[in-house]
Amino acid sequence: MPEGTASLESAIGDFDILKCMQCGTCSGSCPSGRHTVLNIRRLVRRAARDPEVMGDETLWMCTTCYNCQERCPRAIRIVDAVLRIREIAVHQGIILDTHRKVAGLLLETGHAVPIDDDNIEKRKQLGLSELPSTVHSEPESLDEVKELLKSCDFEEIVGE
Repeated sequence: MPEGTASLESAIGDFDILKCMQCGTCSGSCPSGRHTVLNIRRLVRRAARDPEVMGDETLWMCTTCYNCQERCPRAIRIVDAVLRIREIAVHQGIILDTHRKVAGLLLETGHAVPIDDDNIEKRKQLGLSELPSTVHSEPESLDEVKELLKSCDFEEIVGE
């Protein structure tokens, strides 16, 4: 049995993916599917039979809006399953380079998307303070963020 297969099968069972009747309601409800190659119906079907789904880039295109899950006639917890499969994948070192980069920014700056000069200018134009009340304006909080990330082995998990 390939590494990760047992934990993936367990995740699938926890969320009733095998009850899917392939009606397409999830795909028709998916805003990401309108703008990307994500077809949540196919992803669910694939997750039910193929542990290689953990390496599929479409797994990471779901924005977790829960439209599919709320509309599923079989009440399958689709997004919860996607999140669980992602979790298993990350613990096995399977993570997109772009996500790894975002994780690195979070470790370094305390933000997934650090503020830059363009954002500072936009904030000024909107009448906001130059920096949001986050670690940008309260840098002493960055140590707390880093401590929290360290306490859950975030750095090791994302391979930074």
